[in-house]
Amino acid sequence: METNIQKYLALVKTVELGSFTKAANALNYSQSGISRMINDLEKESGVNLLERNRNGLNLTSDGMNIFPFIQNMVNEYLLLQRRMDELTDLDTGIIRIGTFSSVATHWIPKMIQQFQKRYPNIEFELLLGDYTEIEMWINEGRVDFGFLRLPTISHFQTKFLEQDELLVVLPENHYLTKYDKIPLNELSHFPFVLLEKEKNSDILELFEQLNFIPAIQFRTWDDYAVMSMVESNLGISILPELILKRIAYNIVTKSLDIPQYRKIGLVYRNKETLSLATKEFLKFIDYR
Repeated sequence: METNIQKYLALVKTVELGSFTKAANALNYSQSGISRMINDLEKESGVNLLERNRNGLNLTSDGMNIFPFIQNMVNEYLLLQRRMDELTDLDTGIIRIGTFSSVATHWIPKMIQQFQKRYPNIEFELLLGDYTEIEMWINEGRVDFGFLRLPTISHFQTKFLEQDELLVVLPENHYLTKYDKIPLNELSHFPFVLLEKEKNSDILELFEQLNFIPAIQFRTWDDYAVMSMVESNLGISILPELILKRIAYNIVTKSLDIPQYRKIGLVYRNKETLSLATKEFLKFIDYR
């Protein structure tokens, strides 16, 4: 199979570059070696793949018919090779992370900064989404692991990281700022700005658990929009503490009289199948 793949790779590179010589240079073969591999393919398949004439090299009509399948097979093989390298190599590779915005903003940059001091050639891909999207990406293998609110899907493996308190967010000089800790029932007297995306909301779930109905006036999935609206005295809100770090808005935050939290954790399908680079990166979680 390996030999045949090399023959297909020689064909694809020759067609892409339009020359045996250029393909040989790109693949580190001799020109005669490239020509011989393609001749072998034609003999084994009984199909003439290339036309050789004064204008160069072109696919025959039969070659044009099957070339997309050969090209796709070669691409998949190269992807497999890269993935195999990633699993065992700390010099190259890519780590794919699913996360929500506050973790991406306040935790992940510090982790990557420390990690790249030791492994500068590892690349990162961050996919930002809500909890449902991140669970889907983990389940499909689109990301290597994710940061999620716990609990999550039962067959995932998880590691608890931190409790993130849910804080009441108020305009400056608001009536409720007189409280050290705010009774939940006091919130019902004021317009509420809800952080929510497609019914996916830590705050809405909290209210359902506490059997509390807020006076919701605005809904948005942009946490900065929530803070701006509160600052403009359009309402009050509740946001996770991690979102509220290093903000530039003139707002006040207070705990509820009975503090409420979301649990944040690392989530993966199977830690044992993670690439070497990903396993190594997880050792840098404490730099958050």
